[in-house]
Amino acid sequence: MAVPFDPLKLENQICFPLYACAKEIVKAYKPYLDELDLTYTQYITMIVLWEHKELCVKEVGKYLYLDSSTLTPLLKRLEEKGYVERHRSTKDERDLIVSITDTGAALREKALSVPQRLTACVNIEPEKAQSLYAILYELLGKLAENNNT
Repeated sequence: MAVPFDPLKLENQICFPLYACAKEIVKAYKPYLDELDLTYTQYITMIVLWEHKELCVKEVGKYLYLDSSTLTPLLKRLEEKGYVERHRSTKDERDLIVSITDTGAALREKALSVPQRLTACVNIEPEKAQSLYAILYELLGKLAENNNT
């Protein structure tokens, strides 16, 4: 006789392997990011700013799925390190703009090896990594859609 499906078993929770994997990935990044004096959240913030150079804090939050209460102290720390500058928009002073500094831009060169070093640690086949990426972004899109309705 088949055992009935139990929705409250840990092995039946899609959220658990996502949570555990995210935690382990961040842990794997730590030694590489320590060399840059960045936390994981600071690192992904810098990635967004390396790409865009200057953004409204709200836009940074949208890219990273972070709210301003998380971003504000993070951006203050990055500013203290000399990697970013924050200033009010001249178009709408309610908007806070974050700009990458020359020091922050120079940090990008030091960070270039981080993705390769992490890939070597994880050692997942490129096709599987691409599939996982696509599935996770599809899930993220659906969750964001549901949270905005």
